[in-house]
Amino acid sequence: MSDFIVSARKYRPATFDTVVGQQHITNTLKNAILNKQLAHAFLFCGPRGVGKTTCARILGKTINCFNLQPNGEACDTCDSCNSFNEGASFNIVELDAASNNSVDNIRELIENVRYAPQMGKYKVYIIDEVHMLSQSAFNAFLKTLEEPPAHAIFILATTDKHKILPTILSRCQIFDFNRIKVEDIANHLAFIANSENVTADKDALHIIAQKAEGGLRDACSMFDQIVAFSGNNITYQHVIENLNILDYDYYFSITDAMLQANVAQCLVIFDDILKRGFDGHLFTAGLASHFRNLLVTRDAATLQLLEVTNSVKIKYQEQCAKSSLQFLINGINLCSKTDFQYKVSKNQRLLVELTLMQIANTEANAAEKKNDISEITSQNQSKLANQVEPSALSERNFEKQTSNEQNAIAPTEEAVKPVEHKIIGTPKFTSSGGISALLKKKTNDDALNNTVTRNFDNDLANEFSLDSLQNAWLQFTQKYEKTSHFYITLTTNKPTNIGNNISFLIDNAAQHLQLNEISIELLGSLRKSLSNNNLKLDFVINKSDTKRLAYTNREKFDVMAKKNPALLYLKEKFEGEL
Repeated sequence: MSDFIVSARKYRPATFDTVVGQQHITNTLKNAILNKQLAHAFLFCGPRGVGKTTCARILGKTINCFNLQPNGEACDTCDSCNSFNEGASFNIVELDAASNNSVDNIRELIENVRYAPQMGKYKVYIIDEVHMLSQSAFNAFLKTLEEPPAHAIFILATTDKHKILPTILSRCQIFDFNRIKVEDIANHLAFIANSENVTADKDALHIIAQKAEGGLRDACSMFDQIVAFSGNNITYQHVIENLNILDYDYYFSITDAMLQANVAQCLVIFDDILKRGFDGHLFTAGLASHFRNLLVTRDAATLQLLEVTNSVKIKYQEQCAKSSLQFLINGINLCSKTDFQYKVSKNQRLLVELTLMQIANTEANAAEKKNDISEITSQNQSKLANQVEPSALSERNFEKQTSNEQNAIAPTEEAVKPVEHKIIGTPKFTSSGGISALLKKKTNDDALNNTVTRNFDNDLANEFSLDSLQNAWLQFTQKYEKTSHFYITLTTNKPTNIGNNISFLIDNAAQHLQLNEISIELLGSLRKSLSNNNLKLDFVINKSDTKRLAYTNREKFDVMAKKNPALLYLKEKFEGEL
């Protein structure tokens, strides 16, 4: 047991080419080494377990290699490489900033930087979790980081780049490490399984890779845990049992029940999930992800976003064909709301069950609405057939009568008898229009005549003189002669016009509000009297002659004093106040 080494350490990459999922980083570093453009300070940042410290060690090993390969890799055979592989290299110094974060630790590091390496060209200082350094430690490190000795190279690694001072960031070349893809992690786990003589299902390794969330070290730890649980044969069932993962089949089954609007089956499946020890919150998040996977399966352009094996992808495609877009979007929305409300809910189980009912009800409402639409459509079609059939018959009769002529005729009485609409007048029509064009929704001749009159009036635009305008204005004001406030305002000035635009001068805004009450009536009267429906009316305030009324006591006193200056003398004499 003492010889056992965990997979994360045993299969830790030793060259740039063996680093998993960070080709953009490794290619840049190799090119910098080959072109002799190596910076003196690097900052590796990214999530945990993606290869930051590993790349730092490989970089330190490669730049000190005595027989550098043409592809930028270390030879792995020279004394420097052997000492590094055995963990006995003095050229690479690692410092854990989480436990050595004081200014004294940094001063000690700066003191050691002055000494040249015993073997090799560079001395590499790897400071892990550098964001844990104190403010004073950062400040003490600034000058050395900016201008270190020629033999010193600093590699800083952190998971929280935003916690590092901008002055430190500006002195480093920054490399952002990505989360490793699920496919890359699964392939690396397959390589480890093959090396350890362990048989593993592809679906099982894929589940481990998904659970790792982009961290290769976490994936290797889970792989060791599963091997300890199941021996040398890893199956999909072993993985979901040991890692407490909800099986795909549960999500497919409950979605099928929702698509059938079977609320009872949904509740039974959810109860079985709870009895197996799974949390309702975990189930809700997984169901939202399931709906999301179904959504991206709908389009070939987004199918690449589905990170599952081919066997599971086929299941998604089959269920996606039965799911509507509205169902999936509504399901994601409801699951997101439940995820937000779960922790504050008093009855968490009821909250999830209510969500399942609402999602299932989406399909029930859609089916009911579809049935209603079909029923209404069939009813409308039958009604339309009853109404159209006589019209169609009339059209056929009409076409026979007008086969040799183009003149308009009136429809026969028999042709329009089944139709409830009354035909007004005897308008002319061509054979291409058919008798159905005559069936209007008017009820009498007067309505038609009024419509024609109104349509004719809309085209009136007769010219008029200023005298006729003022006479029409005066004629309108006579009806308000007994209503003094309208009559006085309307007769204070006379209207003027420029073309069809009529302007009337008023004294203040109060008169404007007053005339707005009768503006529509006034404009209608003028249009009728002048036979011009293009008239426009505008009330213009006479700013040059506007008089300000005295409202306050001070304003009233000023007006009185202006008329009689003796009031000012009186006020001063008796020291009066308003």
